[in-house]
Amino acid sequence: MKTYVKDMTTGEPAGLLLSFMAPMVVGNIFQQLYNLVDSMIVGQYVGADALAAVGSTGSVTYLFFALCVGMASGTGIVISQNFGAGNEAGVKKAVANGAYIMVAVSILMGVLGAVLSRPALIFLHTPENILDDAVMYMRIMCAGVLAVALYNCVSAILRAVGDSKTPLYFLIGASVLNIVLDLLFVRGFSWGVAGAGTATIIAQLLAGIGSLVFALMKNPFFKIEKEQLKADWEIIWRCVRMGVPLAFQTSLIAISCVALQRVVNTFGSVVVAAFTATSRVEQLVQQPYDTLGVAMSTYTGQNIGAKKIDRVRQGYKRGMLIMAAFTLIMVPIAQLGGESIMRLFVSETEVIALGARALKITSCFYLFLGSIYTTRGLLNGTGDAVFAFLNGLVEMLGRICLAGPLTKVASIGVWGVWLATALTWFLAGSFNIARYFQGKWKRAGSDIIQQQTGYTKEYEKEKAAP
Repeated sequence: MKTYVKDMTTGEPAGLLLSFMAPMVVGNIFQQLYNLVDSMIVGQYVGADALAAVGSTGSVTYLFFALCVGMASGTGIVISQNFGAGNEAGVKKAVANGAYIMVAVSILMGVLGAVLSRPALIFLHTPENILDDAVMYMRIMCAGVLAVALYNCVSAILRAVGDSKTPLYFLIGASVLNIVLDLLFVRGFSWGVAGAGTATIIAQLLAGIGSLVFALMKNPFFKIEKEQLKADWEIIWRCVRMGVPLAFQTSLIAISCVALQRVVNTFGSVVVAAFTATSRVEQLVQQPYDTLGVAMSTYTGQNIGAKKIDRVRQGYKRGMLIMAAFTLIMVPIAQLGGESIMRLFVSETEVIALGARALKITSCFYLFLGSIYTTRGLLNGTGDAVFAFLNGLVEMLGRICLAGPLTKVASIGVWGVWLATALTWFLAGSFNIARYFQGKWKRAGSDIIQQQTGYTKEYEKEKAAP
């Protein structure tokens, strides 16, 4: 059992966070690598317009996936809190009921995304010369949302009980397979953007099935008894109560990205291609921050369940130091290596120059980007539902209110797109830190502790019953 779970309620926080993060960093890098490979292969073998078509769908597709992401995160928090409280039955019930929620949500959002893809992309002012390819790519991705949700759901459950290694193994296999399929479908079969989308979905599906089968065989919390498979409306409500605010958080951020993409699209396919490439780079840069945020959420959830508020504070300090160390590594790379990085995606000189300068702008604000993830992970782990909504609102207002006006300033112009992103990181990071020091997360944590005390006593009575 110790091989597939990790108790984060004892031991040095920095060591726990780093050991939990390490497999996730590697896994997320592999995940982003095959996103990068999609972009590189499409950009190099099909062209900049095809790369722009793929990139123009990212924000709106993310919007349709937002509810799935939020519900998976909410279920993971409920599981980690039950795990910290020592409530094994509660963990297993949350695993089963969380799966029911994810299936229903992913089917709903996949259908909506496929149906609304063309109207959504037209609303975003997607350039006419890339619209058809963009619609095709988005429909493929939305048709495969259940495959993506399967892997993400299983991974969220495993990480909630401290297992960050198992998802890594299957993700590495999926990444290698995705690269092979990309080359086969795009270069070999000349399927264009459809080939890139199909390759990604197939790889995600196999990763999801593999991780689920392995978890059912090896992880004790997936060995669920028949009575624990029954729908438990109290647990479903707890997962929904945690997940919906997180879904709103993700949705509002996605809406802001859609609004930003709409501004980007008005500048034509060259700027769209540069924005797509820099977005892929930023996704890779964000991986250490993202994994630290997930580690903080799991760490916080388990310690809240174990009634260890002081360890939460201690973990936050260690987490911020880890984040600062990552930032010191990544900023010089973005500042000095922008052109070399951009050449990995495209060969067009104008796109390379735009992207390299854009990376110099955004990388100055990486410290605030890191503080968003670190602080958000802690506050989400405590169950601070109000924060989740407010955090999404700040990011949405930042991008929507800044992008359009900044690009209309003559001395800024197109650079307002990337400057709006950077200033949004500054605003959201500052807000998150202020929310932490405001201390309301401790009250949310206390409410969870009281709930867990009741659930644990109920579980102990069940165990003692003949």
